Amino acid sequence: MLLLAALGGCGAERGQELPPQQWRDVEVRIESRPSPLGTGTAEILVMATDRRGKPAYNLVVSVRTGDTEPWKQAIEDGQVGVYRRAVSIEAGVNPVLQVQIRRQGEEGVLSFPLKPQP
Repeated sequence: MLLLAALGGCGAERGQELPPQQWRDVEVRIESRPSPLGTGTAEILVMATDRRGKPAYNLVVSVRTGDTEPWKQAIEDGQVGVYRRAVSIEAGVNPVLQVQIRRQGEEGVLSFPLKPQP
């Protein structure tokens, strides 16, 4: 019983998950840490898989939280289709995380609405 209670708490470490979006043949999911997302600095994880469900690690991923912000390239976490970047979340603002994906001369931008908790 104690083991089940301990395992139940493991999910609390996961960040805020948003519905996945599609770019070409790549499904893109976003998680934020901490969860729930608050103001200040947060880590954004961009997870990319191809249509077979395998990691899409041949991408250049950049993120920003507003149209006027500069793009910041995410760090690829090995060849597992996970890209990480810290972003700043301002108080009183409901930012939209923009994810720029580049691969072999192609480029696209996906938008994920973030909902920071006060």
